[in-house]
Amino acid sequence: MGSVRSHRDLIAWQKAIDLVEWCYQVTETFPRDEQFGLTQQLRRAAVSVPANIAEGKGRGASKEFVRYLAIANGSLTELDTHFVIAARLGYINEATLEEVVERIEEVGRIVTGLRKSLEAR
Repeated sequence: MGSVRSHRDLIAWQKAIDLVEWCYQVTETFPRDEQFGLTQQLRRAAVSVPANIAEGKGRGASKEFVRYLAIANGSLTELDTHFVIAARLGYINEATLEEVVERIEEVGRIVTGLRKSLEAR
């Protein structure tokens, strides 16, 4: 990570930001009465992923960064759960659920790889 000067240089953070943007677009179609329910929960979980990656990177110490990456992974599983609920309630279709699972898994693999590389140090 010698060339990484900031959290913005991390592919994990960049992909997580893309995921947040996509989640906001998908939840725009949710019923208005979910605005303060599932919509808000989904958006908070999504935003938590890049926020924790950034905070961990900003803490400096590898041990702290690893801890924040684990929290980011937890937010990804929370996001997955919320989207399964959204699908069951009919707010998204199966194709959208499959796409979100792919996106979440991609970010998860990158975050896990980063965490493992830090733990190996």
